[in-house]
Amino acid sequence: MAHLSNQNRVYSVVAAFGFLSICLLSAETASGQVKKKQQQSQLAFLDQNESTTGQINTTTSRVYTYVGKTGFGHEHAVIGKVKSGSLTLGSNNNAGKIVFDMTTWKADTAEARHYLGLKGTTSASTQNEVNANMLGAGVLNIKNYPTASFEIVSALPLKQRGPTGKIFYQLNGKFTLHGVTRKLRFIAEVTEKNYQQHLRGSFTIKQTDFGITPFSKAFGAVGVTDELKIYGEIDLTK
Repeated sequence: MAHLSNQNRVYSVVAAFGFLSICLLSAETASGQVKKKQQQSQLAFLDQNESTTGQINTTTSRVYTYVGKTGFGHEHAVIGKVKSGSLTLGSNNNAGKIVFDMTTWKADTAEARHYLGLKGTTSASTQNEVNANMLGAGVLNIKNYPTASFEIVSALPLKQRGPTGKIFYQLNGKFTLHGVTRKLRFIAEVTEKNYQQHLRGSFTIKQTDFGITPFSKAFGAVGVTDELKIYGEIDLTK
């Protein structure tokens, strides 16, 4: 009887251990499912069958422009701010508008050069000279054209995703600069960042397409390229 009693105790311990293992395994599985659902909910705003509207965070959003050189000129990195705007991701009509504050455009700041991968620094006096030329009547003419804008007709998700699962949207619309409007289309990567939707995209324009004559001096020996590469880092508050 004592032997059977000991066996029963052993079986009871084994059974209890097995039950505890099953409970722990179920808890881990449930926890994993919760985490998966949380990750899915974080990307809910990127559902291809839904649309979501966000206001542009003008405090954190920035635009960078790479300006190439001609002759004995120098490459320049320009940074600018967004004045206002909103965007509805997933919309096929009237998706939003972004207004750029051209009066904030500054050339060759440390931040801009770092972002665009330009080495070295630029003295304050040279920056002032470049800014005067860039913002003056001969180029951007911010006195008459203090803003530029991108009126977004549609912002639709693409089927293909990046290697890390990132989602891409194609933005179609009209870009207005220096009083001239041209059609514009480009791809933007959309991610979650600091509880905001973060858009990163780039496109290329020619200054002459917008009625701007690329800056040059010394009979063209020093100047900048007609083509500009523009990068956007835009945050949307949901």
